[in-house]
Amino acid sequence: MRAIVLVIVLTAGFALPAPAAPAWEAVAPGLDLGAFAAGIPPPRGDGRITVLRIDPALWALECLDVRRTGQSDGLTARQWCEAHQLTAAINFGMYAVDGRTHVGYLESRGHANNRRVNNYRSAAAFDPRTDGGRPAFRIFDLDDPHVTVAGILENYASVVQNLRLIKRPGENRWQDRPERWSEAALAEDAQGRILFVFCRTPYTMREFNDALLSLGIDVVAAQHLEGGPTAQLCLLADGRELELVGSFETGVLDGVENRTAWPLPGVLGIRRR
Repeated sequence: MRAIVLVIVLTAGFALPAPAAPAWEAVAPGLDLGAFAAGIPPPRGDGRITVLRIDPALWALECLDVRRTGQSDGLTARQWCEAHQLTAAINFGMYAVDGRTHVGYLESRGHANNRRVNNYRSAAAFDPRTDGGRPAFRIFDLDDPHVTVAGILENYASVVQNLRLIKRPGENRWQDRPERWSEAALAEDAQGRILFVFCRTPYTMREFNDALLSLGIDVVAAQHLEGGPTAQLCLLADGRELELVGSFETGVLDGVENRTAWPLPGVLGIRRR
């Protein structure tokens, strides 16, 4: 596996801005970028949360992984974008020690990376099978008595199961634990838009959830994708380049100096419809 050194856009001396209404930069139609102060004093780092907001009516969400593409090695988020003409990419979730297998259920457009349903309580669904009025993107809570992965698959061709951060309709469900890390997350807002979320500052996940819910961007559900030095987000759109990579993770990397993107066995990416 290769490791590529990436330039981090966030500057080390970034100061927390004063609280303000959410401000979005229009990157392309249906694609907006925001950088927000978490509102929680950072233990290390700049205390900033970066959010890429995606309209699923204009952008198709796709899951790519080495089992599907036949690659022998993983790629960094940027390399996934460049190799497969993706406009943006983020981790697809945690993966097993084989470096190829997603740890939760993952099936996308007829390809199954892992058909084992575990006890993770969040499932993101996209690619509706019919035009029956179903949302193009939806994060489901698997402890809802009316929801199962099998049931979701009847209506959607792509399902990715991950650890839950925020339960619908905006409830922080992470236990108050001391572990902290840089975070890459997938979220949904009240309008059904896809949110790629990245925070290099190592917060506990309960702190991160509280911060995300307080940003005023109408988050209703979210799932954990990856933490620590493996967390990544890349955007390559109309001359705009943004490359973010995580660092600190309790018990894994005790520092915020990492500037190296690790190869990933899979990503969630977007492309224009």
